[in-house]
Amino acid sequence: MYYALLQAAAAGAEVAAKKPELGFWESIKHGGPVTWFILAVMAIMSVISWYIMLTKYFEQNKVLKQMTDGTRAFWNAPNFKDGQTKLEKNSALRQLVDDGMRAEEEHGKLIDPQDQHDWMHSALERSQASISSVLSNGLSFLATVGSTAPFVGLLGTVWGILNALITIAVEGDASIDKVAGPVGEALYMTAIGLVVAVPAVMGYNWLQRRNKMIAERMGKFSTDFLGAMGSNGAIRPVIAAAKKAPAAAPAKVATPAPKA
Repeated sequence: MYYALLQAAAAGAEVAAKKPELGFWESIKHGGPVTWFILAVMAIMSVISWYIMLTKYFEQNKVLKQMTDGTRAFWNAPNFKDGQTKLEKNSALRQLVDDGMRAEEEHGKLIDPQDQHDWMHSALERSQASISSVLSNGLSFLATVGSTAPFVGLLGTVWGILNALITIAVEGDASIDKVAGPVGEALYMTAIGLVVAVPAVMGYNWLQRRNKMIAERMGKFSTDFLGAMGSNGAIRPVIAAAKKAPAAAPAKVATPAPKA
């Protein structure tokens, strides 16, 4: 009896030892070089996507801060030249002001008559388009990753299913332990494709919305700047003053009671 129990335990241990491991890496190994290459491609796509999203986020934050601080400093300056020097170099507002003032100087050199307002308006529009183009660099890659990563993962899925079918044909056995590896690899590749694509799509839409907000602020500043230039500084936007804390009410002095 005791000997039979030992034999049964040994047989169970042998079966457990032969039981295949079906973790992530074990499943990926069943795909071979093709699956490894597809996985590497999706990993590279994910790393570049996150790099673009993070760098663009900090770049947009910098531009927004420069526009908030620069707008107040420029319009509080006594003249355009002083306001120009108060703007941070290589900032979006500095480029707009530089291009606008350069357009005003170039207008007097035109041989064919052209309205100054139209000339400066075109110059500011070109400047805004140039800034928006710089801010949009890399976003097309996010859109490409968002649209292609699921299909790259699907390619790995198809390859995994093909391996499962080949395994069934060669082994002549459709048991779960024979096809679990290839099928698991196929499902993993589908999931990885979605994990790569979803953040890229969300990041693309979010960064595009922030770029649109920056473009709206640039357009408002350009309109105000164009009006100020056309009126020789007479027309300026109203800049809200910083809120001051309310003054404390004076203490009341007690009046003596009248004598009887």
